[in-house]
This record gives sequence, structure tokens and C-alpha cells, in this order.
Amino acid sequence: MKISIEMVKELRDQCGAGIMECRNVLLEVDGNIAMALEVLKRKGLLKAEKKAERATTQGLIEAYIHTGGRVGAMVELNCETDFVARTDEFKELAHNLAMQVVALSPQYINEEEVPEGADIEPREACLLLQPYVREPDGTVRDVIVETIAKVGENIRVSRFARFELGN
Repeated sequence: MKISIEMVKELRDQCGAGIMECRNVLLEVDGNIAMALEVLKRKGLLKAEKKAERATTQGLIEAYIHTGGRVGAMVELNCETDFVARTDEFKELAHNLAMQVVALSPQYINEEEVPEGADIEPREACLLLQPYVREPDGTVRDVIVETIAKVGENIRVSRFARFELGN
């Protein structure tokens, strides 16, 4: 099957993967864009798993203050290099995570931090397990994995704080 430039562009616009990677996946699935997205998502998960042990010593701290100034959050998001920390994808992720913290008020980053015997729902209390506010079909962890696949580096939420007036 011949893969057109338009097909590659459409897939690339949807997933952010490289041109050749999009072309190769489209060839693999006979031009089916939905299947190509699934294949790329699986590959992104594999890439993220391989990078999970890498040190994340660079990054940025993002603050978000909700309209009205009554609630806000700060998130420390780390990556491997300062180059990635300056990319638009990374900055957007950090901003969206700060908004997530304001909106859903998580208590922990992941399920490993929850004290043993605590009577809480991990999906509500853990940032990485929460439904992502911008795309409720996926979790925050899914969005981070997608960004890892795009930028090619490990990304980790180190800490966050939420502030609410009067609390």
C-alpha cells in the first residue's frame, strides 16, 4: 500500500511521533490510522518503561493560580536534560499537571506513597492514577508516558503542593 504524505501528516498531528516512525507504522498496519495510533501508543509505553530507571536531575517548577486567586498549586516536574525542560511539550505538561492538582486535589504522587492500611481510594488520592482533566478517558500517567515518547527522556513528578485560601 502507498502511504501518502497527508496520511503521515494526519497521524503525526494526532500523536506527535517522528515522520519516519509514523510512515513505518502506517506501512505496518496498511494505512489504518486508528490502528497506527494504537501501535504507537504501545511503543510509547515500551519506551517509557525502558527510560524509567534513568536519573531525572533537570526540570522545572510550575505554578498555577486559579482565576480569583483563591486556590493554586506548584508542581516540580523533572526530566533528564535542561534541553527537554525548555521544550514547549514539557512546559505544557508541567502547567497542565499544576492545573490537575488544583482541580482534583490529589494527596500523593502514586500508589507507592499511600500509607499501608489507609482507607482511601488510590484513583482519587494519587495524582498519576487520576483521570486527566483535559482528557478524562486517560490518566495523568498516560499523558506523562505520551510526553516521554515524544521527547525521548524520562519524566517524573517529584513533588507538588496545593494551596487553598483559608485551609
